[in-house]
Amino acid sequence: MRPPRRPIQSLLAWARRQPPKVKAFLAVISGMAVLIILRAIVNDHDNLFVAAEAVHSVGICVLIYKLTKEKTCAGLSLISQELTAIFLAVRLYCSFVMEYDIHTVLDLATLATTLWVIYMIRFNLRSSYMADKDNFALYYVVAPCAVLALVIHPSTSHHIINRIAWAFCVYLEAVSVLPQLRVMQNTKIVEPFTAHYVFALGVARFLSCAHWVLQVLDSRGHLLVALGYGLWPSMVLISEIVQTFILADFCYYYIESVFGGQLVLRLPSGVV
Repeated sequence: MRPPRRPIQSLLAWARRQPPKVKAFLAVISGMAVLIILRAIVNDHDNLFVAAEAVHSVGICVLIYKLTKEKTCAGLSLISQELTAIFLAVRLYCSFVMEYDIHTVLDLATLATTLWVIYMIRFNLRSSYMADKDNFALYYVVAPCAVLALVIHPSTSHHIINRIAWAFCVYLEAVSVLPQLRVMQNTKIVEPFTAHYVFALGVARFLSCAHWVLQVLDSRGHLLVALGYGLWPSMVLISEIVQTFILADFCYYYIESVFGGQLVLRLPSGVV
């Protein structure tokens, strides 16, 4: 006799049976509900950005454990790691020339770790790298972000090169996880540590997005004005939202898998 389902399992199963439009509506409503809760319980919304970086660090620790203890990089996208290194390097450059703060130090540590991961995949664990599954061309992501940065960038008093670089790293960060999602879609089966890592990225992206949305709401739109004029302020907010929605579908299946007691995540077709 099968044990009775938990309420959350039943709710997730019901949501899974809904058509795509209903799922999208439920996702928006759920996101708004979480934003309302965060606004009520978090006094300083800057703490959300710190929390996002902390969750990202947890994800990196999981990744390090996978590479050092399990001696395999199966299921990981080298291209996603390279994209991450690119936007972190550009953001570090912008931090040094525009506004040096504690986040600069955190980005430097994250970049160093990411470069180590790239080294492990390319050299030490190359035999377990799924090159045939990691088939998302790098220039498909970098080129559009570069073009968009040339067209839409901040209108601050900084040098034009620095403003374009700032825009480029914002756009690239928003889509850097796409190759990793492609790898998981190609394999259909995601082992636990890779799933934990990508879920941590999803949570970090949501907290970062919540930080920006709540800051805009609390400042009654003045924050967007402070970022400059034209399309750039809106693009910053859109980029944050895009980052969250790119990973939303995966996070849903991850939560369903965890509550279902499954150690290995199986993705249905069309998740990415």
